[in-house]
Amino acid sequence: MMGQLSSGQERLFYSFNIEDHIPANHLLRNIDRCLDLSDLRHYLADFYSPIGRPSIDPELMIRLLIVGYCYGIRSERRLCEEAHLNLAYRWFCRLSLEDEVPNHSTFSKNRHGRFRDSSLFRWLFNEVLRRCMDAGLVKGEGFAVDASVIKADASRQRGVPGNEEINWSDPSLSTRAVREYLEALDEEALAEALPKRLSLTDPLSRWTAAPGGPAFFAYSTNYLIDVEHGVIMDVEPTPAHRTAEVESTKTMIERVEEHFDIKPDRLIGDTAYGTAPMLAWMVDEKEIEPHVPVWDKTERKNKSLSISDFQWSEKAQEYRCPTGHALRSEWRAFKNQRSHVTKADTIIFRSRQTDCSKCSMKERCCPNTSFRKIARSVHEAARNVARRIAATPQYVCSRHERKKVEMLFAHLKRILKLDRLRLRGMTGANDEFTLAAAVQNLRRLAKLTSQGPPATG
Repeated sequence: MMGQLSSGQERLFYSFNIEDHIPANHLLRNIDRCLDLSDLRHYLADFYSPIGRPSIDPELMIRLLIVGYCYGIRSERRLCEEAHLNLAYRWFCRLSLEDEVPNHSTFSKNRHGRFRDSSLFRWLFNEVLRRCMDAGLVKGEGFAVDASVIKADASRQRGVPGNEEINWSDPSLSTRAVREYLEALDEEALAEALPKRLSLTDPLSRWTAAPGGPAFFAYSTNYLIDVEHGVIMDVEPTPAHRTAEVESTKTMIERVEEHFDIKPDRLIGDTAYGTAPMLAWMVDEKEIEPHVPVWDKTERKNKSLSISDFQWSEKAQEYRCPTGHALRSEWRAFKNQRSHVTKADTIIFRSRQTDCSKCSMKERCCPNTSFRKIARSVHEAARNVARRIAATPQYVCSRHERKKVEMLFAHLKRILKLDRLRLRGMTGANDEFTLAAAVQNLRRLAKLTSQGPPATG
């Protein structure tokens, strides 16, 4: 017999418990077991007035934001609508069927106020990371670092050439992102790295075509992860520029060492992190093994002799060519001693013109010049350390482990839907990247702890 929906209300009262309708293996239930916000109110106590009308519970707003990032709900207006309808979201946020969901404008008000003033999202990230460490998901032996470009909330049409004069006092440009740019503006640094185009909407974003295709304004999110289980140890926003991305590695490693007393034995990265100054920082200052390809533009692709064909003598501080002739930084003594260090932090070693003119290998060595010269980095010792490590089996293993960072970026963009920022300015990028990284760690913690304790070995 065909059934039929009943029409009208049959009962005035219902016995309903949200707890009974949330599956035991639901993602939010697993995350809730791992999330501890008991210290949140104490942490924010100094940023709330002791008198006046009670505010919305900050834990409720944090839980709502976690839901939004977990399920890729980028709009806070839509997040509030979904939380009103979804039983699992209500359960996770400790809302009963009768409780009202906060208005979406509440998030903006608190984000630009007490949340940023208190660095709340950084506190949340650190708390989640501590729980990952307590669960045994962080080994601390090997870290990997990488950056991923995220589009800024800035239109291409609102960009101007970088060398164009701009009237920043124009009222139409008086936005939070512009004020942040002007406060952080360093004229000397700006002159050294003048961007090709500048966004009038979000001036701190960087014009880039790094991913391929048409250029756009963007920021970079930089991840430092522990390769044991892919836990994010730190996150740092930068403009989408290679130099800024590499320098952020120092900030992240030192911050992890300061807050958690953890310093890795080895650091894994791609060629961008293999510059001579960066390798020297890892080897000489931090005593970290650089599992990084050396950034080397000296090797020649034709049949002429490369630097590797010359033998270096540490004792004599000179190179020897294949025919035995010397290349030195100076061939005569100067009254005033010279360092011979160039602006590029290199020392130029030159051969004698008389030696090269009679050499049988001149056409392979220096066919277009009268003598051969070699630029040796002042950090060549650190570069040699990286080259020796690159010949070890552990380096091959590190190359495979580095893919865990790229997997996190793919998860960030495809699952969490963070392929374009909603907030502007460096603080906006910092808020989004930090909260997203905290949620990724929460998801990893919930997944691994629900499967039992990680294997040790």
